[in-house]
Amino acid sequence: MLTTLCQIILKMSPIRNANTRAAYYRAIQQFLAWVERAGYQQLEDIEPITVAAYIETLQRQAAPPTVKQHMAAIRMLFSWLTEKGVLAMNPAREVKTERFSRTEGKTPAFVEGEVQTLLGAVDASTHTGLRDRALLGVLAYTFARIGAVVNLKVEDYYPSGKRFLLRFKEKGGKEKELPVHHKLEELLDQYLKASGLEKEPGSPLFPASIGKTGKLSRRPLVRTDAADMLKRRLKQAGLPAHYSPHSFRATGITNFLENDGTLEAAQRIAGHADSRTTKLYDRRGQKVLLEDMERIRY
Repeated sequence: MLTTLCQIILKMSPIRNANTRAAYYRAIQQFLAWVERAGYQQLEDIEPITVAAYIETLQRQAAPPTVKQHMAAIRMLFSWLTEKGVLAMNPAREVKTERFSRTEGKTPAFVEGEVQTLLGAVDASTHTGLRDRALLGVLAYTFARIGAVVNLKVEDYYPSGKRFLLRFKEKGGKEKELPVHHKLEELLDQYLKASGLEKEPGSPLFPASIGKTGKLSRRPLVRTDAADMLKRRLKQAGLPAHYSPHSFRATGITNFLENDGTLEAAQRIAGHADSRTTKLYDRRGQKVLLEDMERIRY
């Protein structure tokens, strides 16, 4: 019964981002399943000590960021229930989690030279190869989220004066337009011309492949398709398998800042609402630390 309630509430949730909504759904579902196993049958039976006990259990099993996200989801659940008059009190309001902050993200960034190695290793003799190289190029030269990249249409790559722009649909329904780096422009132009997609503005910019034919359908890639493609290309290039599409975000932001770009500009390119989020992707500190440690000589 409680799990069914979770489904109803999240359908009515104000959270616009699908990924966040899905994460909150899983967190609330896990909490309500735990509550039912503990013997609670009615929402009114859940007290602050119940929520605190669940969080204490979760802290022994999960990392601090996960616990923090679960707590946010549970607070949202009970806030919604009290606002709608279902409950008189929010049992999650006074429950605290351990303070957690991070000065640097955990996403692995490519080592110098690896992005060029990856792009150079792609076989560009097929439409699929050209697509993969162009998609990886977009990730490398725009810091864009993979969800925004796979949602691009051909018409989202368009001329403005002497240069081309890419128009991304970002988190929260926001649109972002970025000038295209000249090297990325070359990759996109070659791909679109060879595939014939340049004549189909309404088609996905990065459609899925038709089996192993090397040809393209007109069905858009999804995020998991793109992530799987990256894993294959990393293996072909002889690079570590731990990189993800998000690694281009950390690498691009770090590279931009190393080449005298400003934090404010990096924030705008990345589409972050807060510059503190952009700082999490800056890996310059790792390089400085390594250089400092190498000063120790015996």
